[in-house]
Amino acid sequence: MPSKMIIQSLNAGLPARELFFGKEIITGICKKPVMAPVHLRKSGFDGDGVGDLRHHGGSDKAVCAYGANHYPYWEGILKTVLPPAPFGENFSLMNLDEAAVCIGDIFQVGTSVVQISQPRQPCSTLAARYGRADMAKLVVDSGRTGCYFRVIEEGIVGTGNALILKERDRHAITVAFANHIYHHDRKNRDGIEKILAVEALSASWRESFIKLREGI
Repeated sequence: MPSKMIIQSLNAGLPARELFFGKEIITGICKKPVMAPVHLRKSGFDGDGVGDLRHHGGSDKAVCAYGANHYPYWEGILKTVLPPAPFGENFSLMNLDEAAVCIGDIFQVGTSVVQISQPRQPCSTLAARYGRADMAKLVVDSGRTGCYFRVIEEGIVGTGNALILKERDRHAITVAFANHIYHHDRKNRDGIEKILAVEALSASWRESFIKLREGI
């Protein structure tokens, strides 16, 4: 079973015009810690938003989570002190282990209930933020991707809340396994079928894995 995950920092922010290494982007990636508890709705946190609605946001990606335990690794790779919510995450979690949590796992957090829907897929905005064209590759190669949650029950969530496992998904497909198949073993039909069998898989990742299966 996964170690108890605790929200080290709850982060939110609306899209704004940001300048990253000479490139101007409208993005919600530069989130800030929120001190008071916040209402978590099916669409995400009050006071939070995304700039790229094609790739982020929506009910399957209402909450982005990343492991605060991964920060030292990235400070070593990037040779910099990371800003708050360095991966644009809502939950900076202590003890997030992609090899220990599964797509479909359901957690109580604060007065809300959330479910893992897919791994976080690094994007060009993350690359722009750190001025690293290879950032997406670095993230997927490291396996330190974080994940997304959908909201099963709305409620109030705050920094310091623990994510308490209520139900382990019966398929036991870890975030790490899904990452491995999608990024490194794309012709593994058995692995693809196992992932597609997970009812809780997000619509966008389901579509991607169906395309992988059709391409074999």
